[in-house]
Amino acid sequence: MNPALLAELLEARRGKETVVLATRLGDGAQVLLRPYGEHDGAGSAADGGWPVAEARRALEEDRSFVVETEAGDVFLRAYNPPVRLVLVGAVHIAQPLARLATEAGMDVLVVDPRSAWATPERFPGVHLVHAWPQDAIPGLGPDRRTGVVTLTHDPKVDDPALVAALNTPAFYIGALGSRGTHGKRLARLREEGFGDEALARIHGPVGLDIDARTPAEIAVSILAEVVAESRKPARRERA
Repeated sequence: MNPALLAELLEARRGKETVVLATRLGDGAQVLLRPYGEHDGAGSAADGGWPVAEARRALEEDRSFVVETEAGDVFLRAYNPPVRLVLVGAVHIAQPLARLATEAGMDVLVVDPRSAWATPERFPGVHLVHAWPQDAIPGLGPDRRTGVVTLTHDPKVDDPALVAALNTPAFYIGALGSRGTHGKRLARLREEGFGDEALARIHGPVGLDIDARTPAEIAVSILAEVVAESRKPARRERA
């Protein structure tokens, strides 16, 4: 790898960009592909027939593979940033969920305007955002590698968070609460102008149905569902 391309790759990794390193096996030519953005930098994806669509698939499936092109076989090495999990509400369930998600390699943020709840003592090593979710979430820029989970049971906090999340490409949106609570939540969001397709993105009640009862068990069920959703493209490919 030439120094310019290596520097570009390292900078992309530091910036947590989604990029793919494409290597043509026949002659060793390389380029850094950005399937969700501009294809500029040390290599030009516009030249040489580089497989941009397949690079997007590599990122979506979070795996690397070889593809055939007119110019020869190309190895695509996917570089995804860690999954980012935004927890809205520094409640009891958020504590084991933040810890488990961090141990699973995710970047965890807790959004809560109540600084007495969102403290480093309760959430050691977690990025805390002391702001209302309608202000915080747009600034965080949720993308295809971001999940958002609301945990407060308070419509004044959860509803604005869900509105903000639904206006992003976040791969996972979850909301804690019973089926009855979720039904009322969906009715309020319909009044905000969201249709059935948008509301179907919300996992509610949040988490896999494992009859979880304690905060830690509920955290396990939520994290399991987040992981399952993040791996959906790869599972479809295996099927």
